[in-house]
Amino acid sequence: MELNADFSQRVAVHAAQLPWMPSPMAGVERRMLDRIGDEVARATSIVRYAPHSHFSPHVHGGGEEFLVLEGVFQDEYGDYPAGSYVRNPPTSKHTPGSEPGCVIFVKLWQFDPDDRTEVRTDTGEVSFLSVPDRAGVEIMPLFHDSHEDVLLEHWAPRARIDLPVPGGAEILVLDGAFNEGTEEFTTQSWLRLPAGSRLQAEAGLTGCRVWIKTGHLVKPLKFSSKPQVA
Repeated sequence: MELNADFSQRVAVHAAQLPWMPSPMAGVERRMLDRIGDEVARATSIVRYAPHSHFSPHVHGGGEEFLVLEGVFQDEYGDYPAGSYVRNPPTSKHTPGSEPGCVIFVKLWQFDPDDRTEVRTDTGEVSFLSVPDRAGVEIMPLFHDSHEDVLLEHWAPRARIDLPVPGGAEILVLDGAFNEGTEEFTTQSWLRLPAGSRLQAEAGLTGCRVWIKTGHLVKPLKFSSKPQVA
């Protein structure tokens, strides 16, 4: 399966308007944003766990990155409430699930094969930082390496965003809204801009909070599958 698999093209998906599609595991549904592969896939998705649902134990052959949007995600290493940002690198393993139910934004098979950096951050316990040269913007750095930068950003009401993204960008709206051109992006809307782009947007009347990743689309990592279901 290929969905939004041409990384040289701008893509916008308003995921809240999409139906939930079943996964192979009972009680786990997803909204696909991009995908290369079938059940083992390079994928970006929004995934919903019904209460008391679980995936089978598995190894992250290509790594897993996720942000908890609602509820509490759980595995044998702990509980991750809404706002938790987690990176499980290649060769890591766990048994994910959720007793109360949850919704997560998740990216699979998009790590450098040699990456072994684990990240577990509760963003609710971290303060945003002001950015002197970006009026109306506060940031919360989540991860940085030579391949990519991952942040949360808070855009004040009507803040104008003019940000070059030579390495491309992905933006997911967590709350609030922004406009890019004539298109409005609201909660669970996802925008992918190719390398060499410029993000030009305006926050809505109440501002917005976004997850943003940049730098990783200069040369997207190739997908090479090994057993993993997600």
